[in-house]
Amino acid sequence: MGLFDKFFGNKPEPQVVAKKPIKSATPIQKKTAKDLATERSEAYVGIVSFDLNPEDINSGSFELEWNDKFITYLVRAGYQMKPNEPEDIIVDRWFQNICRNVVMETWEQEQAMRASGIYVRTTDIGNGRSEVS
Repeated sequence: MGLFDKFFGNKPEPQVVAKKPIKSATPIQKKTAKDLATERSEAYVGIVSFDLNPEDINSGSFELEWNDKFITYLVRAGYQMKPNEPEDIIVDRWFQNICRNVVMETWEQEQAMRASGIYVRTTDIGNGRSEVS
């Protein structure tokens, strides 16, 4: 028996009041890079996903996203071939051109190395040994 009970009788039970969580009128969402670029009136293109075929690692695909300003940029750069051409066709044409440029740059570098005599060929001759020429 506590001192309070001794002088004043039973002490009152504390009351527990459940508070409701505060809900905002609209859920808070993080802005994406695309949203931010669009707000700043900047062209935007980004990779959403990349899929690789597990049975053929030389085969895969990219999923891209873009905003209207990027499409305008591509149209002005000459990537639109027909009026009212779908955006995905225009973007695909641009992306293929980017990939082609990467391949060509790699090929040109390899050709320059061969021509300079720096090119090194390694041949596996077995038993964990290689021939370098």
